[in-house]
Amino acid sequence: MLRADRNLTERLFSQGLLKVLVCTATLAWGVNLPAHTVVIKGTQIYDPKAGGWRDLGMLDVMQIFGRAGRPQFDKSGEGIIITSHDKLAYYLRLLTSQLPIESQFINSLKDNLNAEVVLGTVTNVKEACAWLGYTYLFIRMKMNPLAYGIGWDEVMADPSLSLKQRDLISDAARALDKAKMMRFDEKSGNFYCTELGRIASHFYIQYTSVETYNEMLSRHMNESELINMVAHSSEFENIVVRDEEQNELEMLARTYCPLEVKGGPSNKHGKVSILIQLYISRGSIDTFSLISDAAYISASLARIMRALFEICLRRGWCEMSSLMLDYCKAVDRKIWPHQHPLRQFDKDISSEILRKLEEREADLDHLHEMQEKDIGVLIRYGPGGKVVKQCLGYFPSVLLTATVSPITRTVLKVDLVIAPQFVWKDRIHGTALRWWILVEDSENDHIYHSELFTLTKKMARADPQKLSFTVPIFEPHPPQYYIRAVSDSWLQADALYTITFHNLALPETQTSHTELLDLKPLPVTALGNGTFEALYKFSHFNPIQTQAFHVLYHTDRNILLGAPTGSGKTISAELAMLHLFNTQPDMKVIYIAPLKAIVRERMTDWRKRLVSQLGKKMVEMTGDYTPDLMALLSADIIISTPEKWDGISRNWHSRSYVTKVGLMILDEIHLLGADRGPILEVIVSRMRYISSQTERPVRFVGLSTALANAHNLADWLGVDETGLFNFKPSVRPVPLEVHIQGYPGKFYCPRMNSMNKPTYAAICTHSPTKPVLIFVSSRRQTRLTALDLIQFAASDEHPRQFISMPEDSLQMVLSQVTDQNLKHTLQFGIGLHHAGLNDKDRSLVEELFANNKIQVLVCTSTLAWGVNLPAHLVVIKGTEFYDGKAKRYVDFPITDILQMMGRAGRPQYDQHGKAVILVHEPKKSFYKKFLYEPFPVESSLREQLHDHINAEIVTGTISHKEDAVHYLTWTYLFRRLMVNPAYYGLEHAEPGILNSYLSSLVQSTFEDLEDSACIKITEDSVEPLMLGSIASQYYLKYTTVSMFGSKIGSDTSLEVFLQILSGASEYDELPVRHNEENYNEKLAEKVPYAVDHNRLDDPHVKANLLFQAHFSQSELPISDYVTDLKSVLDQSIRVIQAMIDICANSGWLSSTITCMHLLQMVMQGLWFDRDSPLWMLPCMTDDLLNSLHKKGIASIQQLLDCPSELLRAITGSSAASKLYQDMRHFPRIQVRLKIQPKESNGGKIFTLNIRLEDANTQRRTAKAFIPRYPKVKDEAWWLVLCNTSTSELYALKRVSFSGRLQTHMDLPSTLTNFQGIKLILVSDSYIGFEQEHSIEGLA
Repeated sequence: MLRADRNLTERLFSQGLLKVLVCTATLAWGVNLPAHTVVIKGTQIYDPKAGGWRDLGMLDVMQIFGRAGRPQFDKSGEGIIITSHDKLAYYLRLLTSQLPIESQFINSLKDNLNAEVVLGTVTNVKEACAWLGYTYLFIRMKMNPLAYGIGWDEVMADPSLSLKQRDLISDAARALDKAKMMRFDEKSGNFYCTELGRIASHFYIQYTSVETYNEMLSRHMNESELINMVAHSSEFENIVVRDEEQNELEMLARTYCPLEVKGGPSNKHGKVSILIQLYISRGSIDTFSLISDAAYISASLARIMRALFEICLRRGWCEMSSLMLDYCKAVDRKIWPHQHPLRQFDKDISSEILRKLEEREADLDHLHEMQEKDIGVLIRYGPGGKVVKQCLGYFPSVLLTATVSPITRTVLKVDLVIAPQFVWKDRIHGTALRWWILVEDSENDHIYHSELFTLTKKMARADPQKLSFTVPIFEPHPPQYYIRAVSDSWLQADALYTITFHNLALPETQTSHTELLDLKPLPVTALGNGTFEALYKFSHFNPIQTQAFHVLYHTDRNILLGAPTGSGKTISAELAMLHLFNTQPDMKVIYIAPLKAIVRERMTDWRKRLVSQLGKKMVEMTGDYTPDLMALLSADIIISTPEKWDGISRNWHSRSYVTKVGLMILDEIHLLGADRGPILEVIVSRMRYISSQTERPVRFVGLSTALANAHNLADWLGVDETGLFNFKPSVRPVPLEVHIQGYPGKFYCPRMNSMNKPTYAAICTHSPTKPVLIFVSSRRQTRLTALDLIQFAASDEHPRQFISMPEDSLQMVLSQVTDQNLKHTLQFGIGLHHAGLNDKDRSLVEELFANNKIQVLVCTSTLAWGVNLPAHLVVIKGTEFYDGKAKRYVDFPITDILQMMGRAGRPQYDQHGKAVILVHEPKKSFYKKFLYEPFPVESSLREQLHDHINAEIVTGTISHKEDAVHYLTWTYLFRRLMVNPAYYGLEHAEPGILNSYLSSLVQSTFEDLEDSACIKITEDSVEPLMLGSIASQYYLKYTTVSMFGSKIGSDTSLEVFLQILSGASEYDELPVRHNEENYNEKLAEKVPYAVDHNRLDDPHVKANLLFQAHFSQSELPISDYVTDLKSVLDQSIRVIQAMIDICANSGWLSSTITCMHLLQMVMQGLWFDRDSPLWMLPCMTDDLLNSLHKKGIASIQQLLDCPSELLRAITGSSAASKLYQDMRHFPRIQVRLKIQPKESNGGKIFTLNIRLEDANTQRRTAKAFIPRYPKVKDEAWWLVLCNTSTSELYALKRVSFSGRLQTHMDLPSTLTNFQGIKLILVSDSYIGFEQEHSIEGLA
């Protein structure tokens, strides 16, 4: 019956309008409708599961009788049971004496055990026995052993039944092991889950079915064999064949079954396969029992098909996976794979039209090419043509294009671009479509890579999506691989791309490792210098240092040292530094480290030793800290990030200290292949070029992990055979044992969750008492992982096992911690470490871990690079992280994984280290291969060539095309082009092809730079333009300045400036994490300027919101936003300064001033136009502000000029003293101007002499007072020479000083009189400190 009819009947009966209700037994359970009398007419019911009649169970009878007697109206109720004579006694007995309920759990023990193993709650026999102890079965077995086949003698011998428990579990485990659903190691009693078991558990497939599939499933099956195999599933074993159904079944087989029915309708499996085919064909049935059988079958069909598809996919069978996926979709949509694909639009297209399309055999490609009216003619119905054409537009299709680049001879990297080619309509496609991306080798019938790609509506409208993955390739090469994208829900929606191996040039295999010689370790005294020896606490150098000692310490040769992490490479670099201090004490050492964290570690380490013990001067150059010129000139050691050194060495002609570098140390040089690699490549190439120009040799020392192509790197660094040390990854001072475990699960968060128990198990197995590092991908994961570990420790009844310090000292530590999560986890001896912690918390955690006070540290991947905290065991939990730019999870680079593994094993304490890597199942083989084989380093300079070529044009290194080609020959890119041309899209590396490639690369780069107005190309030369020079000076991308050039006008408003600033390419990488668009939406409601609501997941929109939140001082939603804001503000300074320069160079006064206001806003975290400048004072309150405003005081200048008695009178004495305290931080600049005429070239020009003096004598510093800006900065001033009435800007000068300053500016010679000419003094840090001085009266 329909739902509405049922509701009506129930209502009429409950209101007493109907006196008698005839219903099925289910009503007793489902609906609470009591009556005075209940009659059970007949006690037999048809059970489709058993396929016959069975007696009504006692529970049902009790339930039905329970409906007799209405509590409000009746004193008693009546129950009548009408049954056959032979059953009467049976029901009487049941009604009078209650039977106990027994457990049926043994029947499905195998399935349930498998489910627990897959879930990870049961990992061995002991845990399984404990789990069984919680079941009702175990309780009943103790009470009534005979019912479960346990004899009395067994009970006597084993009263707790623990042996029986063990037997049950072992038998189930053996059976599961035999069916390959899990691996049961009898010796240790451990269970290991397998793919098959996992699929069975996820799709709720019974153990007996899996046995059937193991037997029947094969590589090549036709469709009727497949349907027959599904019919054999144990899910359908209860279905029986009845004589009365035979005629109808035969008729159905003739009408609705396109496939052959094995065994015919008289056979049980034949009947099931007829009903399966009938379901897909949407047939109709008459017989009642057949309808219920068909409904029973259709309920299980979809999951069985999906499970079989997953099994085939995991086995890597192309043909079967494809067939199974077709049938999954056929069942979901009830359409046969061979029918017309447009049948999937059966709501829009009439069945008549579909039938005609099938008769005329018009496939999709054909229809795509036809016009509307031609289709109308084809189906003999004009208006139908339009509908069909419309549906064709909605039919999901994608276009695949791929570029293949060989990494080594056996591994290909595939970059796949997926471009959707259809119109998205929510009614048809929902919110997302899923596509299987398969790479298959049809020759060997094998799938080498499979992943599920989700295409959302937003992605379908944006640019084509990119995916990258690696696939293996074997000799002899197959003719081709196919990349297929197959829709997960649409029949016949697939796309194909062919990779041919016909012309693919694979790189030569050339990994030559240096043998580690069996030398006697050198004592520290080999340095032959007492002060040097005192630097080291150990007595002997390790084998690697010993082997390289002579070349490092006694020669000037360039060196490339490749050795695994943790083998003391830093000390090797120090040897080269000591050699320089010995031989050329006036030359500088420059140490380049690709990450800020490494720079910080080097600084703290060397400050303790080299600076204090050798008396050397050292400066740090990172985004956080820029030293002044004097410090750089006097420094012996400069530690820098690649970007900073690149920015400084660009103008090496004018900077003497760049040419005074005698030794350049490049740490982690294998990061050349990572995203910041190009900068490393450029600075090395430039330093080599400088040393060839100045004829002063610079010594290069490169440090890296073990490399596959050390020779190319050595060649590029100018290292000869004697200076090349490339040890095997296995040559570690502390040997490493690696375990790789795969975990399935398509979705990231649940997969990470399923790794927590194995992580705890790894700690208990490998390192129960020694320190453990756990690397995870995000701050959120650090917290979740730590909380789960605490929970597992507690359920093991050792909640405090990871902590080793007394309670009182623990409480003292906790009182110093600010982060709440950290406070909680530290009580259990687990530390957290990520960028969201403040410095104090972070160093506290490092100290506790280093001193073994806490045993476990859960941290993000950056810790592996920055802080040298080795542990006995390293667990890498998951190898992907969420890439905000690509909006999905991507893999960590191999270098990061190696670096994390390298933290395992502490040289002083451990005989060996252990690393456990938990990865996504499909990637397991990839990691197995590359963790032991070194990975070749390729160049990624091509992608960033524009900015670097532009910089060289600005410095004058490149002045025509030949220079640029010559410049490229200095790069590492050039070395790799010759070795692995196919990676860079070349067929082979013949000189002719190489030359044309380089010159076309230069040509296209020049053209792009010219289009964006950065350079000007004449016949035979190139010269920089204003935008190009600004990009190079402020280290901006050429796309950014080009965008500025086109968007900034003569009087751009503040709001537009803010949009332009957030649109800079520098913010492309700002992470927009999972679900952060929701936070952005909330923020967007709070801020004054509107943002684009359709692009809330865009990094530039987020940057805009962060700026506005900073100016409004709004509460940020989560701690991640605080660190994001830090990095956004950090980048903004140089971007705004570049914008000011562009405005000033164009002579636009009002834009220049507005942009300066924007910089002041960033510094102070206030709105220029909405907030009073008095808010710069920390003690300011609303009341104080009002009372000052009433007296007409609106700026700090006026406050400074206000007499102290008046101020006290306005504010009261305590507030006044606080105000004075705060006002000491601000300068009071006094300006004196004088015009001096000067003769020049026969003409007379005027110079404006300017004297600036800070009248605030209480200030000791020239550092700006900017409490809301995260970094320290010197205050600076702009002198703007302009005409305010015509809004023209003549000159701009930026000065910074402490105390006083004398400077001058030349007045433009075109000016005849000085009418309306003014000098405006603008601060770069304070709001409302402008001063205007007219020049008219001075002349």
